[in-house]
Amino acid sequence: MPITYFTMLIGALANAGFPPFAGFFSKDSIIEAIHASHTPGHTIAYLAALGGVFVGALYSFRLVFFAFHGKERFADAHAHEKHGHHAKAADDKHDDHAHHGLAPGEKPHETAWVVTVPLILLAIPSVVIGWMTIEPMLYGGYFGDAIKATETMAELKKDFHGAGAMVMHGLTSLPFWFALAGAGTAWYCYILKPDLPGKIRAALALPVRILDDKYGFDRFYSWFFASGARKLGQGLWRFGDVTIIDGIMVNGTAKLIGWFSGVARKVQTGYVYTYAFTMIFGVFVALSLVYLKLR
Repeated sequence: MPITYFTMLIGALANAGFPPFAGFFSKDSIIEAIHASHTPGHTIAYLAALGGVFVGALYSFRLVFFAFHGKERFADAHAHEKHGHHAKAADDKHDDHAHHGLAPGEKPHETAWVVTVPLILLAIPSVVIGWMTIEPMLYGGYFGDAIKATETMAELKKDFHGAGAMVMHGLTSLPFWFALAGAGTAWYCYILKPDLPGKIRAALALPVRILDDKYGFDRFYSWFFASGARKLGQGLWRFGDVTIIDGIMVNGTAKLIGWFSGVARKVQTGYVYTYAFTMIFGVFVALSLVYLKLR
């Protein structure tokens, strides 16, 4: 899969920030700005950014090495899937091809143009866009007054002598060596010593568990915020929907109409003498009111 491989490799180099790829220009500009800053705590931020460079290169090239280098694993995946299918019920008609997209014995191959063309179109700017945009967008007037130039960026602009000079300087800077160390660590762990990551994970079981658990924040958010929001919603539903809307407005209206209809049925009997009595009684009340008013 040469197209997929080389486009993925270009993406990994750009994501890790290797010069002269696009990620280098954005990453090194940020790191150099942190390094040149006079804000209290900028040294800690600079070291944290360097650590991020190492980790970014590590996971980017872990992907490349794990997917395209080392021992082929798609045959093992077929064997595992085939074994799993034999253990299923007899009415399960799914086969390996439906799950993996490959027939038994078939090797991976380049995908259709709907995938390869976007990969190529993404790889091209990963190589050239940094050269085209670094000067006008970061140090020029591309954004006008939308972005206010800081003292730090003014200092960096004095030392900027073009994209080519920045690339040459990048080959001797600390971020480059941290990125190289991250890629080298990925090669050592996933090509040279593929059993080492498992051993490290087992030796650091507690920190790994804490990191996998995201320091417990997800469970806390689920319990406190999500659960609280659900309980609030249930309360509003019970009081608003069930009690107010259904109980009073909908069912209450129906009950009121039913009660009024029951009273009306007693008045509207259909007998002439009832209506005559009602009319006489009404006339009597009206005359009484007139008499009381005239007194």
